Amino acid sequence: MLLAGFLNMDWREVFLPSTPLLEVFLRGTVMYLLLFVLLRTILKRQAGTVAITDLLVLVLIADAAQNGMAGDYTSITEGVLLAATIIFWSFALDWLGYRFHRIQRLVHPSALPLVKNGQIIHKNMRRELITEEELMSHIRQQGVDDLSQVREAYLEGDGRISVVTYQKGPGSNSSQRRGT
Repeated sequence: MLLAGFLNMDWREVFLPSTPLLEVFLRGTVMYLLLFVLLRTILKRQAGTVAITDLLVLVLIADAAQNGMAGDYTSITEGVLLAATIIFWSFALDWLGYRFHRIQRLVHPSALPLVKNGQIIHKNMRRELITEEELMSHIRQQGVDDLSQVREAYLEGDGRISVVTYQKGPGSNSSQRRGT
């Protein structure tokens, strides 16, 4: 009975796309690039230890694969093409960021200073919507209990907050860097 169902499948529907492949590619391209820009500009600090592009690729590939397997697309070809489009743009943006400095700033933004010589840089905190309580929580997680011990703190491009402390000891100008 299982074999009969397998043999009676419409194999053309399984493998032949119902949507033009260029449309699938363009939809995947537009969605990837729009989500990339939104995640890069709005959710920078929520990324934590997972890079936004990694998270985006995983979510979109999972969705593309699910649609291809569940039949929301009428062919596997469309699901595979959409997943390949997402992988292509992930690689292309990393490659372009490696080759061109201006694109690198978009793909891998530079660190934003939040604390300098124990003083909070309120303008940057407001820009990223980070409260003093959130900042202090990150600083305490790195074993620092007083802001005066912090020489510098940065919101890194991947969303983590790194802290550079003053080295303990009389007359020492060296520092120790930590990151969460």
